[in-house]
Amino acid sequence: MDRSNNQHKADYNRRTFLKTATGLAVGAALPTAASASEKFGQHMLQVWSCGGLAEAFIPAHQLYEEKTGVKIAYTGAFAAALGKSLLGSATTEVFAGRVLGLAKKLHDAGKMEYFKPLCFTSYVMVTPKGNPSGISDIRDLARPGIKVILAPESSPPGGKAVSGLLKKAGVLEQAMKNAVIKGSCVQRTMQDLVNGKGDVSVVEKRLTRMPQFKGKADIIPIDSEHFPPPPLTFTIGVMTTAKDRALADHYVNFVLSGEGQHFFESAGFIPAISKEGERLAKKFGVRDG
Repeated sequence: MDRSNNQHKADYNRRTFLKTATGLAVGAALPTAASASEKFGQHMLQVWSCGGLAEAFIPAHQLYEEKTGVKIAYTGAFAAALGKSLLGSATTEVFAGRVLGLAKKLHDAGKMEYFKPLCFTSYVMVTPKGNPSGISDIRDLARPGIKVILAPESSPPGGKAVSGLLKKAGVLEQAMKNAVIKGSCVQRTMQDLVNGKGDVSVVEKRLTRMPQFKGKADIIPIDSEHFPPPPLTFTIGVMTTAKDRALADHYVNFVLSGEGQHFFESAGFIPAISKEGERLAKKFGVRDG
């Protein structure tokens, strides 16, 4: 049974969220495809994001294109690599990246006009269907005989973030001793868990919503007090190289509207405009650049 719905701080009723989000959204009204040419000076917008957001951005872009006729040229890749490129000579028009510090660097370097909180990630334990080992608490990863699956060598912040979480929970050393798989890819780790090669793993909730994994594992919440702060935050910002500032602003407003944020909620993220998202934005000091 998927018990992640018991996680009060991360989950909420979908209808309530959409109703609230619509009221909080800015600029949610979209021009029709026919009127887009009159409202904007161009018909294409370049958007980059870290690859973990692709599951939400791809359907969001499809809807935006249908409603405006504006083509989104989208690239999803490793955030650190994209950020390094943007701090150099590379350019894009809108950038959505993980880790607040990167958005601040881009803004301070004069590369980004402004940024806003986009969404937040969260972590859960996953077990094979039926949870045969009776996992219920993060401390269970330290139980003798429990077969743990981890990906400590996965690209940052994946492995490092989970290790930080386990350390904060006081179970890192024993969990590593119990690890039967120490991989380098979080998706392969999730697949190994689904295939029954271990009793439990710790992953970002977003992985459990991917089509290849959805409904194939039991999900158990982890107290958010154990979450490592830096990797939780995703921001979205307009770059100084945006060719049409009105279009870039409009796109960002759409992504942050109830309609746009629905895709991030569906992909397993905590939307920025939800009550929990607002709490996290205040807690971590995620403000407009």
